Amino acid sequence: MPIPKMLAGGVAAALALGAGGAIVHEALDSSPSSAGTQTTASARPIAANSTPSAIYDGAKDAVTYIVADTPQGQATGSGFVVSKDGLIVTNDHVVDGASRVQVIVGTSKQAQQATVVGADPSRDLALLKVDGHDLKTLSLGDSSSIGVGDNTYAIGNPFGLDHTFTTGIVSALNRDLQAPDGATISGAIQTDAAINPGNSGGPLLDADGKVIGVNSQIETGSTNGAEGGNVGIGFAIPASTVKAFIADAKGGKVAPSQQQQQQQADPWGQGQQQEQADPWGQGQQQQEQQADPYGLGIG
Repeated sequence: MPIPKMLAGGVAAALALGAGGAIVHEALDSSPSSAGTQTTASARPIAANSTPSAIYDGAKDAVTYIVADTPQGQATGSGFVVSKDGLIVTNDHVVDGASRVQVIVGTSKQAQQATVVGADPSRDLALLKVDGHDLKTLSLGDSSSIGVGDNTYAIGNPFGLDHTFTTGIVSALNRDLQAPDGATISGAIQTDAAINPGNSGGPLLDADGKVIGVNSQIETGSTNGAEGGNVGIGFAIPASTVKAFIADAKGGKVAPSQQQQQQQADPWGQGQQQEQADPWGQGQQQQEQQADPYGLGIG
């Protein structure tokens, strides 16, 4: 059987496609030598059914380039801003076990340190926090309202090529994916928009420029385990799952593991361990209870 892959370069994992049996995906992040060259332009509102160029212009300043230092080496991926004060959604496999995470927001060209404030391997999602004020954001759409044949748009950093924009359609709905920890991610969106290693964590947009999914895995057609590229079959975690994850992260239910917290040196810039351990201000006891809800650890 052909081998799909997760979209984070340098990190491989086994995933499954529900009705088709087990297949290997590779994280869609990659390991470029630099963050690439970015073109600065102001964002503009996205009108319903606007042109692809308008969708790109409206979204590009909210898409992020992520570099994570992990025990396996440097992994890169994508993400997108969901709050004006700097909350960013990406895939968990992009930042899993990272001792340091750096993010370039939009077309700013300025890298800054990010903190993992929420991580859920069972949904392959992570929530990062950077210092921010009035940042451009992307809105989460209604993934339950899309249909096969609807237009899709992907923005990310495949092979380190920042802000690459591709188009396609919804090819199928309700695919089952296997998360890095073996859990099943249901309701995934299949698309033929080109996504490749480095696209992990980036947004899949609808015709209104809203996020309907988080690009996470692809089918590569490779049978020898070598890193492959897009063959027109990609998968995105649905926005409904992302919304639930963000709510859980803000509620302290999917905090990063204690090991990952210890690896992040003073992420809030406060010089106090308490601020690092309790970023949502919900109390040390709750943080300890929720630090590793799945009992898996990270790293």
